[in-house]
Order: sequence, then structure tokens, then C-alpha cells
Amino acid sequence: MAKTIAVFTGTRAEYGLLYWLMKDIEADPDLTLKLIVSGTHLSPEFGLTYQQIEQDGFKIDERVEMLLSSDSSVGVVKSMGVALLGLADALSRLQPDVLVILGDRFEALAAAQAAMLLRIPVAHLHGGEITEGAYDDAIRHAITKLSYLHFTAAEPYRQRVIQLGEAPERVFNVGAVGLDHIVKTPLYSMSELQASLGFELSSPFFVVTYHPVTLADEPAEESFMALLAALDRFPEHQVILTYPNADDGGRAIIPLLEQYAAAYPKRVLAIPSLGYKRYLSAVKHSAAVIGNSSSGIIEVPSLGVPTINIGQRQQGRLAAQSVFHCDAKSEAITQAVNCALCPMDKQAFINPYGAGDASSQIVAQLKALTHQAIKHFYDLDRSPSP
Repeated sequence: MAKTIAVFTGTRAEYGLLYWLMKDIEADPDLTLKLIVSGTHLSPEFGLTYQQIEQDGFKIDERVEMLLSSDSSVGVVKSMGVALLGLADALSRLQPDVLVILGDRFEALAAAQAAMLLRIPVAHLHGGEITEGAYDDAIRHAITKLSYLHFTAAEPYRQRVIQLGEAPERVFNVGAVGLDHIVKTPLYSMSELQASLGFELSSPFFVVTYHPVTLADEPAEESFMALLAALDRFPEHQVILTYPNADDGGRAIIPLLEQYAAAYPKRVLAIPSLGYKRYLSAVKHSAAVIGNSSSGIIEVPSLGVPTINIGQRQQGRLAAQSVFHCDAKSEAITQAVNCALCPMDKQAFINPYGAGDASSQIVAQLKALTHQAIKHFYDLDRSPSP
């Protein structure tokens, strides 16, 4: 009998990373894919990105409404409560053998909580990482402890998951699953990209995504305005601006972003969501990626494009030499952009997150999984060295 593998997705970015894993699960005769869609996918404010999932040929088995129209931490907590109610029913109906969750979002934490209490084993991707500037950091480690099977993106992260008490035989370093796109997905040519966007890209351009920083002292609006001031210093470059996520403070950035695009209609394109293929295609043809999204650190180096990583949101992640870190100040961002636009050796783009073959490794382990109800805590050997 085929195993039922449920996959949870609550954001556009996470769905893009999960795409090839979902395709490979769907194609395997020993596995049955069930898809749970929630969060910003179902929000008009964030582009109704569930439509992209359906256009890609996936059947959505459960839609879980959860997102309140709020821009506060209280709203995020209440959204998690709503999510738990909906996920309890969705998981009860689907009765999956495994629930796959990626990353560190509050939507994902709600899914992991529901699955754990329903005794559904969770397979967690991208555990063991560090992002000290966001509450995502604590959420990621919490999901690790709620999960049974672990697929990390680098060996140091595997070791950290084991350090959290997870048995080594349940923790696998497979690399970053998003890199499978670099190997498997045919990207748009420049002319195809322009046609898809409905926007003429006649100059070198930047791809820009800035999310609110939820833990460190980095005010969202002030930091975003500093980023826009830095972009003004590169008038010869066009800009593709994507919307922030649904964390508290994100909605305050959206009108600033729209106003900036309206002021420079031929230079700046503001778009709620590019989708995984347009995003990677835009990155491939861009001069640099600017912002504080994890994609700038994890996927972008594999496309041979420099990244300017702003502020504290991603502090602690492994990064290629092509990633330039800077404070969320206009002068610092400007200096980092200037450095990134200088020629770099190919060695700078060596990616510490694997070779783009994560999906097949994950599918093999999902097929081999024999779940035990009790998960023993794994203690590190602390005996003194001889």
C-alpha cells in the first residue's frame, strides 16, 4: 500500500522550495501526495498564490484559512490559533503517514503542533540553521523537537539538530531542496522574462526583497526607507521589488514599496509574488539580489549572482563569499552594492548548501520510514578525552 505524504505550505517562498519534492513524491508509485495550503497563499493582499500552485498542476487537498488582516504580533498569535483549528480538521480528514514541513515560519509551527498531537510523524526540512534577528530562529528549533525525521541543508546544521537531542539515524544532510530548481527547472530567457512580467528591462537591474525583522532592533519602515535611499544612488539600474511576508510589520512596507514604484514607473516594478520560475529567472539575469531573504544566501550563489544581505534577519547562516553583509543603513547598503558589482572569482560563488539533488534523497528516506511512537532523546557523549 502506498504511503500518504502530506505536504504543508503557507508562503510563496516555501512552496517554491518544495516544488520538486512535491513533483517527485507525486511521481513515485509507492507514495501518494496530499497538499495542505494555508497562510498567504489564500490572501488577496499577498497575491492569492494558491493559483500558481494549481497552475503548476497540483491538486490542493485542504485549504486552511488562518491569516488575520493584522500587522501586529498579537495578530500573528491569533492567526496561529485559527490555523490550529483548521489544521486539526484537515489532518484528521487526510490521515497522512507523514507530514512534510519546511523551515521556520509561524504557519509551519502551527502545522507541526497539530501533527504532533495527532501522532502524525513530521519530516522537517532546513532544521539546525541560525537566524538570530528573527523569531523564526526559535520557531525552527521548536519544529525540530516536534519532528521525527530531519533533512538538513548542510553538515553543521545536521550536527546542530543532533545536538538538540535528535538521534543521528533520523537526521540526514541532503543539501538545500531549493537548489533542485537550479538543476531541473528550465529558466526564462531575458525576452521571455520581460514578456512574463509585462515590463521592459532595458538596463541592468536588481531583484529586491525586504522582510520585517521580528526580533532584532531593526524597525521595518525605517530600514526599508534606507534601502530605497540606497537604490536611488543607482539610477542606471532598474529594480524589481517583491512584497514582504506576513510577519508583523510587513504590511507597513507594502505602501512604501508601491509609492516608490509609482514614482519611477519605467525603472521600478513592484509585484506581490514572482513565483519560483520567474524569481529564479529574474535572479539569473540580474546584476545583484538585495534584501534579507534566505533565498539570497541559499539559492542565489548557485546562479552566479552576488547578494547584498541587509541587517540582522539572517545573521548566523552559512554563506558563500558572494554574499555581502551590511547594516540596514543607507550608506552601508550603498557600499555593499558597490562591492557586489565588482568582478568576482568563480570561487566566490561556491555554495555551501549542496548540489541540487536533495529531493531524491528525501523521497528515498520517506519511503524507508518506519515510525516509532516514542522518540528517545539522544545525548551527546560528554566523556572526557583520553
